[in-house]
Amino acid sequence: MFGAGGGTSSYAEAEAADVIILWGSNAREAHPIFFHHVLKAVHKGAKLFVVDPRRTSSAAWADRWLGLDVGTDIALAQTIAREMIHAGLVNEEFIAMATSDFDAFRDAVEPWTLDRGAIETGVAAEDIRALAHAYAKADKAQLCWTLGITEHHNGVDNVLSLINLALLAGHVGRFGSGLSPLRGQNNVQGGGDMGAIPNRLPGFQDLADDGDRAKFEKRYGRAIQPTPGLHLTSMFEAMGRGELTALFVAGENPAQSEADVTQARLLLGRLDHLVVQDLFLTRTAELAHVVLPAAAAWCEDDGTVTNSERRVQRVRKALDPPGQAQTDRWIITEIARRLTGDPSQWAHRSSEEVWDELRALSPMHAGMPYARLEALGGIQWPCFTEDTLEPPYLHGRLWSTEPSTRGPRAPFSVVVHELPVDELTPEFPIRLTTGRRLDSYNTGVQSGALTSPLRLGETIDLSPADAQTLEVADGESVRVVSRRGAVVAPVRIDTGLRPGLAFMTFHFPDEVDVNRITIDAVDPKSGTAEFKASAVRVERVELGATARADKTAALQPEQTSAVRIDKAGKAA
Repeated sequence: MFGAGGGTSSYAEAEAADVIILWGSNAREAHPIFFHHVLKAVHKGAKLFVVDPRRTSSAAWADRWLGLDVGTDIALAQTIAREMIHAGLVNEEFIAMATSDFDAFRDAVEPWTLDRGAIETGVAAEDIRALAHAYAKADKAQLCWTLGITEHHNGVDNVLSLINLALLAGHVGRFGSGLSPLRGQNNVQGGGDMGAIPNRLPGFQDLADDGDRAKFEKRYGRAIQPTPGLHLTSMFEAMGRGELTALFVAGENPAQSEADVTQARLLLGRLDHLVVQDLFLTRTAELAHVVLPAAAAWCEDDGTVTNSERRVQRVRKALDPPGQAQTDRWIITEIARRLTGDPSQWAHRSSEEVWDELRALSPMHAGMPYARLEALGGIQWPCFTEDTLEPPYLHGRLWSTEPSTRGPRAPFSVVVHELPVDELTPEFPIRLTTGRRLDSYNTGVQSGALTSPLRLGETIDLSPADAQTLEVADGESVRVVSRRGAVVAPVRIDTGLRPGLAFMTFHFPDEVDVNRITIDAVDPKSGTAEFKASAVRVERVELGATARADKTAALQPEQTSAVRIDKAGKAA
């Protein structure tokens, strides 16, 4: 929407904000470093709003928790937008000066009265009104989100609906006001910045732009195809059609992280050639024809990482990697030498030499030599020259009084509220949503072998009312069944859940393979699966000692792995 794929604000600006909204983000557990800055703002008097189906540990710090029904984020955003417009709280100067398509957007949100929004989302009208007024009236406001917004079949439209709110209030392009998509792992931002996106070159330069491609083609003496490649979900779709028969996986574990993981493993197992380059022998690596042990740990190589505030920071080698492990840089260079048959063109280079090559091709990184990164403790992009620093926030151009320097207008987006694909029915009456916990990390590759009294393991979290209806107690094993399969997990009764809502993580696949039951309906715009909205039922089970020791026997899908769910949520 703004021409750059990164959060618009710095962490320090969160501390300076008057209002902070965490939308679909349990930052207290999933982004604890960022939440430390949020707490500093709260202690200074900032108002915190948490929008989440669960009353999370982040919500414990909030002035208001808006417990919306899963999949109604657009409905809530539309209602907030209408209330801001009708209350006369929009930033008319900013809208006229820096945005486009406002009239069409205003017409689209007009039907979303407070009463309609309350009915559709499950959030009280007064709470919706309070958030709308606080956000619009704030001098400085931060709107932050993460997987709770993006992991839906309409995740891109969810994000656009939040951007609309920032445009209405003028909360972007100024210190303290901004939009922050919080990154779930170290250097996720950096991966995108380096061009690990099908339609982008390093520095978010457009693959379809002839001028951008020409710069890279001149550097490397090779033509670059303007046609975008495939993102991960598209790769699996191509595998299913037999069009993709070989895959190179570096630092990813799709055999555990993909939705409908039974189908994903089937497709990976059918490949003619699978190469995995990783720090550990992951579930995906176990399926590989070739495994390349990588020195991927943060202390085993030199380089840079980029965090959620776009800050590029140095990483320094402290230990030699074990055994035959090599750095990613060394492995990729060696593969290139063998593919091209031209070792002279592919000499092994230091991380600094590779970084300087990147700086020569990516204007937003040009002013960040290693020496300067070290001297300043990291630098936020963009940084165009070695003797300047840009403001910590992005898109200040939108506030320029000179149209010639203001640049393109930021467009309002007309988006449509849609319910989750996996329908709730009498057979599958409970909405299962997934996420992270503080005590573990993603698919458990890095943290799964650790033992700690704080590591609780996987559970299915149920509301007290649902536990009572099912006649199950805390710690009792139950069978969680979806249209795609089933898993067995112990119950954890959570007073932060409302009736009809259940929660599980993706941290403990060796104990409970949650992604056997998640739906692989995807957002066609981003390729992200709808992990946050599966329909399930919960059944009591009786497990003896033998069965408890080998839960795999109890986890067989009820239908074949070839089953797909259509838009109506029916088995196709």
